[in-house]
Amino acid sequence: MTARPEPVSDSVPKVMDDALTAPPPRHGWEEGRLPPKSPFRRIAYLNVRTRFAISIVVALMWAGFSTWLAVTAGWVSDLADFFSLPGAILVVAGIAVIPGYLSAQLLVAIMFDRPRSIEDLDLQYPTMTLLIAAYNEEQSIRNTLEHARKQDYPAQYEIVVIDDGSEDATREIVNQVAAQDSRVRLIEAEHGGKSSALNRGLYESRTRMVATVDADTLLMPQSLRRATARFLISPADTVAIAGDVLVRNPRDTLMTRMQDWDYVLGIASVKRQQGLVRGTLVAQGAFSVYDARALRMGGGWPDMIGEDIVLTWTLLVNGGRVAYEPTAVAYTDVPEKIGAFFRQRKRWARGMIEGLREHGGELVARHRIYSYAVGVNWGFPYLDFVFTFVWIPGLVLALTGNFMIVGPMSLAVIPLNALITFAMYRRQRTELARVGLSIRRNFLGFVAYFFLYQLIMAPVSVYGYCEEIIGGRRNW
Repeated sequence: MTARPEPVSDSVPKVMDDALTAPPPRHGWEEGRLPPKSPFRRIAYLNVRTRFAISIVVALMWAGFSTWLAVTAGWVSDLADFFSLPGAILVVAGIAVIPGYLSAQLLVAIMFDRPRSIEDLDLQYPTMTLLIAAYNEEQSIRNTLEHARKQDYPAQYEIVVIDDGSEDATREIVNQVAAQDSRVRLIEAEHGGKSSALNRGLYESRTRMVATVDADTLLMPQSLRRATARFLISPADTVAIAGDVLVRNPRDTLMTRMQDWDYVLGIASVKRQQGLVRGTLVAQGAFSVYDARALRMGGGWPDMIGEDIVLTWTLLVNGGRVAYEPTAVAYTDVPEKIGAFFRQRKRWARGMIEGLREHGGELVARHRIYSYAVGVNWGFPYLDFVFTFVWIPGLVLALTGNFMIVGPMSLAVIPLNALITFAMYRRQRTELARVGLSIRRNFLGFVAYFFLYQLIMAPVSVYGYCEEIIGGRRNW
């Protein structure tokens, strides 16, 4: 990791406080008890472990039914003639049983997700530093700063842009904005990568909390306040809150249209599911809020491809919790072409392997409730491998009339996926309406997302897994 500079107190404005020794004020409640002023008092409250146990029981029942159906209908025996019995079991498990189990558990998790409302709370907000790492961002940095300056955050906050050796006009633009707003500050650094830039900003900050925003990401006016409010009312060992990142350019191409639904439904729902077990696994760099002391204790952002994944898991290893706030919305640009998408998602896959290698075994061995979510990540390479090398060829065979792999049995999971998609849509629509936002009409993108997206994602992920395992060169 690039050496981190010592904090430079002389360069920090006087509005900042002595956060290095004072923890943020907390307004949490005792775990397992109904929080005050809950909008769900009329519904019997179930604690986290009970809700989690119910979701697992329902998922196991679905998996058991799927297994029974695959055996009694002869699907396993038919596949055994071609793959052998062990191979047939692996295929059926990877295509139908495990995906069905995960889908059922996700559905129940969404239904049981009832976080305490953050509306109309009288909270004492801490001072904040908003970190923006920038490298050749002259096209987007001004707009990003304008949205960052318009936050309705109740306490004082500073916006620190760490320029990572840009070769365009990024620094000049930041200086122009800083001349108009004393809250904006530029740190000029030599090119060392995103993690190095963020660590430079972290170790020069003097606030109780820090937030990160990508240089091409736009914060909605309430987002910083709402993410911090979730932090303040969460259990005392919560150290980070992941915001809700959505697509800023959804209508550019078919790729962006599909990604729009992935962010709105898939990524947001997985974070909500992980929130059920109090272990959101990625506080993404695009927009998240952190306890500054916990970040320093964890060593800051590591010099890795998946720096935000490994950082989040480091925070969990150090005893913290990470939560998610669906109404803290930020809009970011996503890749428009298949090549750029391939490179981005390949990095994400490699980042997950980095996280598993660094902390996966320890987190699972702790037997905490969030260990389940980490354990699921261990299974993703297997599922993506089966999907890539069995399901996709089986789909091609089905188009020729051979339904040995993809047929009525394997397609039975589609109604469940449709039900889950509907539940995800309803829940996300409700959350966005709280802050005056709505889900864009994007029917073509939805159809492509539902039927084609995984056909692209699985092979890309498999490529990323293999590249990381063999130690391939890191490309951003």
